[in-house]
Amino acid sequence: MSDQPPPTGPSSSPGDQPQPPGPPGPPPGYGPPPGYGPPPYGGQPGHPAPPPHVGMTPYPGQPPYPGQPNYGWYHPAGYGLDPADALVTPPGVGLGGWFARCVGAARRGWRPLLPILVLTQVLPATVLSVLALAVDPSARWDAQLAGDSTALPANFWTDLATLLFVLVGGSLLLGLVQSVGWAAGTWVIARQAAGEPVGVGAALRYGMRRALGLWGWTLLITLIVTFGFCLCFLPGVYAAFALAMAGPVYLFERHDPLSRSHRMLRDRLGLLLGRVALVGAAVIGVSVIASLIESLAILPFGATPLDSPGTTVGVVLTIAVVAVVALPAYLAQLVGLVVTYAEQRAHEGPVNASQLAAELG
Repeated sequence: MSDQPPPTGPSSSPGDQPQPPGPPGPPPGYGPPPGYGPPPYGGQPGHPAPPPHVGMTPYPGQPPYPGQPNYGWYHPAGYGLDPADALVTPPGVGLGGWFARCVGAARRGWRPLLPILVLTQVLPATVLSVLALAVDPSARWDAQLAGDSTALPANFWTDLATLLFVLVGGSLLLGLVQSVGWAAGTWVIARQAAGEPVGVGAALRYGMRRALGLWGWTLLITLIVTFGFCLCFLPGVYAAFALAMAGPVYLFERHDPLSRSHRMLRDRLGLLLGRVALVGAAVIGVSVIASLIESLAILPFGATPLDSPGTTVGVVLTIAVVAVVALPAYLAQLVGLVVTYAEQRAHEGPVNASQLAAELG
């Protein structure tokens, strides 16, 4: 045997052969926002695998990284997007999930919500209707115009100013009281969904703390929508849909409710448009039925029902009963808008009922 030096060329060991490049990593900015994301997968030291199908839901709008399987969105119990959350409809669940959460919120909260809505919506609306009927000069004007149709009725401008003062001033005060109810009802819905205790007194105290700011934004929204309708019908409709989330945005986020609500409509036009249209249809339908019932019910009391004690009692009771008939419209508006807002937040990032309840303060 001759002493030959060992080969000096590249090793033929399989482990030393050049390896093909692996799958490309995610491009910059791809994936969930900072602070969120799945923990390291099981099999790595100190990182056990999450339990299968527990608290896992895909992050909205994000497919898996290129070349990687979709492991879903893992989060500890009570954090992030929970498919079983009582208030937040996860992306992809659809109209059925949204409707189920609306029904669930109404079933959980009807006991505290009904007295809140009666005190802040039904009772003030009844008082305003009775006051408007008391100062309504139309019956007297009709009688005077029947005798002389060429001249204005006596005290026409005074009567008109009184009527406008009652309607405008009463509507402003009604809006303030209603803002107490909207804030209190939102507090009840969010806390009940998070499993926290609620009470009518505590809800009304919260509502009174937040009512003034909500009332101010509501007045501004009313002016914008009214101006839109004065320009043309479609701008008013668009403004109503674009600003539908402004109330919940103010209560939960406390800043920039108008542009924030408008951005939600632009980002998810079909989803928000459909949800708000369903809520609006329910509110308008119930309100029209209640108005027709009221108009027909007070006809037997004559053109001046408040002239005698008997007809006064009858017409006041009739208006109060009809206002109670309109109660489902208030409940549908409150529940529908709060659940819709929670769904919009879920499309922007992980959120749950506990977080939303904490944001209300």
